[in-house]
Amino acid sequence: MQKNLLILGGTTEASALAQIISKTSINARLSYAGRVSRLRPSPIEKRVGGFGGVSGLLEYLKLEKITHVIDATHPFASQMSKNAIEACTLAGIPLAALTRPPWQKEIGDKWINVPNVEAAVQYLEIPKKRILLAIGRQSLSLFYAQPQHKYILRLVDQPERPLKFPDHFINISRGPFTVKDDTALFKKHKIELVVAKNSGGSGAYSKINVARTLGVSVVMIDRPYIPSRTEVFEADAVLNWLNQV
Repeated sequence: MQKNLLILGGTTEASALAQIISKTSINARLSYAGRVSRLRPSPIEKRVGGFGGVSGLLEYLKLEKITHVIDATHPFASQMSKNAIEACTLAGIPLAALTRPPWQKEIGDKWINVPNVEAAVQYLEIPKKRILLAIGRQSLSLFYAQPQHKYILRLVDQPERPLKFPDHFINISRGPFTVKDDTALFKKHKIELVVAKNSGGSGAYSKINVARTLGVSVVMIDRPYIPSRTEVFEADAVLNWLNQV
């Protein structure tokens, strides 16, 4: 049977997988949620936009005769992952997640672990600090509740509308980031605290390394719950999985 693969993407892992798949005879397409304006080039067919929940994804899988699905979305895109699990179960289509192991606390790290973004906001009920807010743009407005801080925001794209932080600086950049660049960022803005999601992987880990070296505390947001599923941690491993199911 000819495989017809759908890759749910938006990560460096998804892009790496697309490169690998493009060199095989597997028919595949890469789907982006469309939350950033500058999409990475793709060597395979791509689509942009949501599916419309479980029912919309299920309809798409049937209409396009998808035979296998790889969820290579961000570890915090939990709703998409849950929708994929449910839709693939209903359609009887094999699903695997290409994901990253979470970061682990090391000697010298000063982590304050919190279960979600809301808890991170609550933790910031403290006197003014210079904070590197490296969580993407989706949850930024929640931090308006703590306006006393100076926020340094790391974003892929410029915000579509002005942000309501009284005191902030926007750093537009796309990973992977380096220790050298992040050290310069920390020192330039005199960062006193980092708020980060435990995304895992190497592309954004440099800020964790720099925080450890400089003795800066990190409010580390735990990953959201995702039901049990098959997981692989390397793009090359996807081919092995495809050959086994």
